[in-house]
Amino acid sequence: MAKANKKQALGRGLSALLKDTSDIKAVATEVVGNIIEIGLETIDVNPYQPRTYFDEEALRELASSIKELGVIQPITVRKVGESFQLVSGERRFRASKLIGNKTIPAYIRIANDQEMLEMALVENIQRKNLDPIEVALSYQRLIDEIQLTQEELSTRVGKKRSTVANYLRLLKLDPILQTGMRDGFISMGHGRALINIESSEDQLDIYEKILREKLSVRQTEELVKNLKAGETPTKATKKVLPKYIKESLPEINSFLGHKIDVTVNSKGKGKISIPFHSQEDFERIKNLLK
Repeated sequence: MAKANKKQALGRGLSALLKDTSDIKAVATEVVGNIIEIGLETIDVNPYQPRTYFDEEALRELASSIKELGVIQPITVRKVGESFQLVSGERRFRASKLIGNKTIPAYIRIANDQEMLEMALVENIQRKNLDPIEVALSYQRLIDEIQLTQEELSTRVGKKRSTVANYLRLLKLDPILQTGMRDGFISMGHGRALINIESSEDQLDIYEKILREKLSVRQTEELVKNLKAGETPTKATKKVLPKYIKESLPEINSFLGHKIDVTVNSKGKGKISIPFHSQEDFERIKNLLK
């Protein structure tokens, strides 16, 4: 009976537990390890949150979903004094505030500062929409602030050690290139190619050339190879497609549903490469070409 009453109290939220006691330690003992509804105004954001940018449109979409279905997955918080601090779930927290919700379901746990940082970093690393530099910075913070080796880090985040090393090497790039990667102007493949250039000046020269001539990763790798062989960056240039091909590409891309790749040699001969992502996609393209 007492157990049933306890569950009923937890179901009503933190206020049910606070009603009969002013001992915050006792309250903490009661709520830790449980999921309860807590007031949004009692929650402070995680100071160890590695993510500093939250897409407003994505937040509005999440807020719309929460308004319709509620918060499906509770956030996680830790007890700090008389309030709570986010461990994970800041997007759900922000989206709930956006639509005027007063409370949110939360799992209460105990965590020290180091555990807070590690949980926040690892949770963010698992997300698919992080840019490469954001991942690399999270890896570096885990190494520096939690004193992990690359081997230990690879185990914690479930990635190969070589993958972790490749991300960390991106932090050796000139800050302008790192910003370009975060903003989507160049890919991680471009960045990995440019890491092999020691001079920041040469890195920036090639970066500008990538943007100006829209060089692919392969073309960038060739440019870097030539530079390391003693040639100047201007010797490798992107081949310009004939006008009749450039004018036709948008129509072909739209018809096939993919961005195709066209190469042409000096004699006017060339080839068209059509990408596909699955067997179903291949069958779809095959039927279009019949």
